Amino acid sequence: MSLVIGVLSLLLTVAFVGAGGARLAGAEPLRGYAEHLGISARGNRAIGALELAAAAGLIVGFWFRPVALAASIGLVLMMIGTVFRHVRARDPVAVASPATTLGVLAVANAVLLGLA
Repeated sequence: MSLVIGVLSLLLTVAFVGAGGARLAGAEPLRGYAEHLGISARGNRAIGALELAAAAGLIVGFWFRPVALAASIGLVLMMIGTVFRHVRARDPVAVASPATTLGVLAVANAVLLGLA
């Protein structure tokens, strides 16, 4: 695995362990965020579990690349869904930019993993 892929995978892992863990723990800011986007409490916990699973997949990917590729693709799909929810909620660009940035990083990681 190249250094760039390793760094991207680690950045995504840290971001999604934090977000997924906070969702599963029921952190208030993420509960309010989910409600604003029209996501139920159960759906929010499911998203948190998927985020943690993707982070675990990125870690496993250091030894078995196809798992990291699948995890990256899953994160891309999740971030596309998040951005669409922001658009539907008519949020300003600044509010949707973290999801967009993480989505772009996940796309880059998936492309690099696919080419490696």
